Amino acid sequence: MGANDALDSAPEAMSQPCTNCAGAALNADFVYALGQIEPRFPRVGIEKEFAQAVGRGDAKGQTDRQALHAALARRENRYLARQLCWVFTVQGLESYLLEPRDPLDLDLLIETAEPKSNPWIHAVIGTRGPIAPPEQCNGLMAPVVLFDQIYSFDRASLVAAIPRPEKITAEAFGPASEELFDRILLFTDNAGATDEHRALNYLAMRYPAIYAKAASAFADNLSLTGVEASPITISPVRKVIEVVFAFTNRATDFTEWFSVRVDVTDEFPFLVSKLSPYYPR
Repeated sequence: MGANDALDSAPEAMSQPCTNCAGAALNADFVYALGQIEPRFPRVGIEKEFAQAVGRGDAKGQTDRQALHAALARRENRYLARQLCWVFTVQGLESYLLEPRDPLDLDLLIETAEPKSNPWIHAVIGTRGPIAPPEQCNGLMAPVVLFDQIYSFDRASLVAAIPRPEKITAEAFGPASEELFDRILLFTDNAGATDEHRALNYLAMRYPAIYAKAASAFADNLSLTGVEASPITISPVRKVIEVVFAFTNRATDFTEWFSVRVDVTDEFPFLVSKLSPYYPR
């Protein structure tokens, strides 16, 4: 089919109803992952070209990471940013290669290269594709994720952005929030690709009530003893994950459970029911 043929058929195709949109959403490999983004040179030639670009600027007194970001941030070097491999790591493991679905979102990747005094954590939301060929990134074979959104933050800024209940002091709320966030990050093999992990990572990013509950539990001499996520059946066309938090009294060993439900059918999860007491069956 030629270019003109494709353009001529486009209006007709666009006018057809989407008969399998729900099925496409259910079958898509969505990703909602938390980790770090690292730019790498795919080939020696790109690395040498980048060195020349740095040499054309004023990198005196800069670290290598500062010089890299400064060079990428210059509009005339945008071609270099497109040539780099953007590797997403989870707990230090190379998990994905990132590519923007919209070329204009290349800026989001460049921003992640900015050096910070505290390590950044990046939340990546997108769709997982096939394994990249070895020549794409210097032998690294990892799934390619076409991302639609990237959030960049450090732990301190995340905790500072969480609304704190009035009855809980900042001294107690901060450590409690950080501990719960760490527990979610350390959830077994959490690469943000399964429905359960996507639900957990969504809650970590978007639902402050779980942090308030953790802080309140610690203040009541309770310990966080479990975080479990599992699918439940409430609709034949929607995928819903129930996340259960267990808190055990340090003196009596009595355990209280609380649950929250998250819909993960589509690329962007959303809350189905708020955090409430849970009674194991």
